[in-house]
Amino acid sequence: MKQSLQLRLGQHLTMTPQLQQAIRLLQLSTLELQEEVQQALESNPLLELAEEGESEGGATSAGGEAAGIDDYAADSRLADEISAPLMADEGGQETSEMLADRQDADLALQSSDMPDELPVDSSWDDVYDSIAPQALGAGQEDRDFEVQGESVEGLHEHLMWQMRLTPFSDTDTAIATAIIDAINDDGYLAATLEEIHSGLAEELGVEMDEVEAVLHRVQHFDPPGVAARDLRECLLIQLRQFDPATPWREQAMQLVQEHLDLLASRDYTQLMRRMKLAQPELSQVNKLIQTMNPRPGSIFARKSTEYVIPDVVVSKQRGTWRVELNPEAMPRVRINSRYAGLIRRADNSADNTYLKNHLQEARWFIKSLQSRSETLLKVASCIVERQRAFLDYGPEAMKPLVLHDIAEAVGMHESTISRVTTQKYMHTPQGIFELKYFFSSHVSTAAGGVCSATAIRALIKKLVAAESPQKPLSDSQIADILSQQGINVARRTVAKYREALSISPSSERRRLA
Repeated sequence: MKQSLQLRLGQHLTMTPQLQQAIRLLQLSTLELQEEVQQALESNPLLELAEEGESEGGATSAGGEAAGIDDYAADSRLADEISAPLMADEGGQETSEMLADRQDADLALQSSDMPDELPVDSSWDDVYDSIAPQALGAGQEDRDFEVQGESVEGLHEHLMWQMRLTPFSDTDTAIATAIIDAINDDGYLAATLEEIHSGLAEELGVEMDEVEAVLHRVQHFDPPGVAARDLRECLLIQLRQFDPATPWREQAMQLVQEHLDLLASRDYTQLMRRMKLAQPELSQVNKLIQTMNPRPGSIFARKSTEYVIPDVVVSKQRGTWRVELNPEAMPRVRINSRYAGLIRRADNSADNTYLKNHLQEARWFIKSLQSRSETLLKVASCIVERQRAFLDYGPEAMKPLVLHDIAEAVGMHESTISRVTTQKYMHTPQGIFELKYFFSSHVSTAAGGVCSATAIRALIKKLVAAESPQKPLSDSQIADILSQQGINVARRTVAKYREALSISPSSERRRLA
């Protein structure tokens, strides 16, 4: 095969680091964005936070942006400004003269200098409580630094603490430790007594009755019902700790001991016949059982608290829905004018080059934040425009909406809309919702129109809340009721939506009067 040289012309898209940064910031949640801004402030000396009420110069205008639902089209100049140099081909890179001109423009805006010391009319101790360094030992002061809302003690630590307070012998202490180690997070004994005994027999030479005796003592620990081997034993342990004079205690113990399977299947007719109780009496017994905790260890579950900060706030002003960015969630960052004033255009020293590079990074970071805020406001305003009925009447009035609809309205790609609406939250009079909540598929109606799947789920939830406890609605009955309202939904679709709402089947929703 003969070798030859060929010249081909083509275009390709280049993902520059600046464009990658803009895309990455776009998909961050509010808390993640705050962490990203903090890292940028620590790594770039040219960046600083702008205090509220100050002239920000190059800062992001996060707190003052607002838009009505009829004027959500944002200025595309910034996007063009960012994308033009980023999408350029190999021959279209910025020259050093262009960079210098931009730096000069920034320096002209930030020529003010800050004095070394600012006069204040109060001392540090007047504002902040003084804490001596030697006081930060293992004492009361340590709790000031603990994360609030998190459990500082787990189930196993709580049980071990009680074990150390119990007068156990050395052998019983070893048995109790093995039992506590076998308790799972729900508070149940995850291993059989035979397994625990086999693990201790060779080392301690204990008998099975000794292991069982220690287990009964551990089952009296807090929380009530801990170390049970099954649900029946867990409920019985809790009932035995009730005052013997508690009304319906004996009947509840009999029901749990002998007829728990009938209670689980909600066969109240069989229960009333076998226990010789009338319906009101069985209802009282059932209410007593429902006061107990079937998973006693769950109260010690360690779950980190997740905070939601709304990015967008929607309010009605003079009959018009207004959309604005949450000023508390938007970072206010600007270029440090003092460091920027040290840059000299014709100086190629290492220090000057260092400042120039960080100045360029700071400007790109601020532009990326501005682009994120403008895009978020534009998308949120477009969502509000299409979901006015939801804001006025609630989830039952939700309209069908997909990403393509918003992408077409704002002139962006669907992937961009997906990034904007992920982990971003909107505060509305109906509550706080993730932006993705407003997107749902559509279901055909008898009149030839469409209905949102979110609206159908809201209708199902409303029907279940209003149903009779003795005769709950089946999936087929719910489908028939929706059909009478003009919404054609199959039974299996109702079952799917019901499961998505964490609603049990009709057989499990049956209750006594």
